[in-house]
Amino acid sequence: MPVDPQLVPILQLIESGTPLHELGPDEARGSFRKLTVEMRAPDSVVPVESVADTTVAGAAGVLPARVYRPDADGPVPTVVLLHGGGFVIGDLDTHDNMARSICRGAQSVVVSVDYRLAPEARFPAAAEDAIAATADVQRRLAEFGGNDVLAVAGDSAGGNLSAVTAQHVPGIAAQLLIYPATDVLGDYPSRVENATGYFLDEPTMAWFIGQYVEADTDLLDPRLSPLRGDLADLPPAVVVTAEFDPLRDEGIAYAEALSAAGTDVWQHTWPGLIHGFFDMGPWSAACQTAIDETIARFATLLR
Repeated sequence: MPVDPQLVPILQLIESGTPLHELGPDEARGSFRKLTVEMRAPDSVVPVESVADTTVAGAAGVLPARVYRPDADGPVPTVVLLHGGGFVIGDLDTHDNMARSICRGAQSVVVSVDYRLAPEARFPAAAEDAIAATADVQRRLAEFGGNDVLAVAGDSAGGNLSAVTAQHVPGIAAQLLIYPATDVLGDYPSRVENATGYFLDEPTMAWFIGQYVEADTDLLDPRLSPLRGDLADLPPAVVVTAEFDPLRDEGIAYAEALSAAGTDVWQHTWPGLIHGFFDMGPWSAACQTAIDETIARFATLLR
C-alpha cells in the first residue's frame, strides 16, 4: 500500500530541511529536537500520574534518567526505555511522549535512560551503559515499579540497545523492539527499496554508524549487531517494523531468529508507515493505532 497520506506533510517538511548526515552532531541533535520537542503540541502530551528526574548507574559513571509512573494501585512492572537516534542524537526530552505512552498504555513504571552518545563516546559506550543501567534498575525494582517484573524497550538504535541488553542481563521478563537496528553488515531488500524519501535514509544510517564506531570496530560484534549474538533463552518479545523503513527487514530477521531459538515473539510490520512512526500519533491515525496495539501486545507480556 502507499505511504499513509497523513504522513506525507511530515515527509515533505523533513525533505525541505538539511539532511542529518550533512550536519555536525550538535546541529543534528538540535534539528531532531526541533522536530520532536519544539513542534509538539501541548495537547498531544500523554498524561501520566507523575514524572521525576533521577539517575542510574552507567558503565563509566552516573547517567541522567527520568521516571514515569502510571495512575495505578499497587506494585507494577518496570520498563527501562532506551531512546533511538542512531547512537548520536536523541535524549530524555525527544522520547518523552514515547515513555509516557508506554507508561500509560502498559500500566508500568518507565525509567528512561540518557546513555552516552557518539562521537563523544564511541562503541561500545552506549551498549555498556544500557547494560549497566538496566542491571542497576533491576537491583532497585522496589524503588521503581515495586514488583519483580523488569522489561526493556527501545526504538531504532534504542531497539538495538534493548536487544543487546536482553542478551546480557539475566532475568528480563520481556522486550519491546520498535523498528530495531540489528545487523550492521546485513544485506536486506528494504535498505534498497526504502533507501531515500522516508525520513530515515541510507546516507544517514551510514553517518550514524560512522559516528558511533571506530575504523577497526568489528561490525559483527553482537553488542553492535545483536542478530549475530547468542539468542538462546531470551525473554519474549514484541518486534514491530514499518513498511517504508530501511530497517524493516533486519527487524523481521531478528524476530524470526528469536522465534527459531525458542523465544515467544509477536512480530508485525505496519503497512503504510515509516521509521519513527511511534512519535507520529498526533499527526496520523494509523500511527496512533500502531502505537496503541503495539503497547497493548507488550502489556500482555508484562502480566
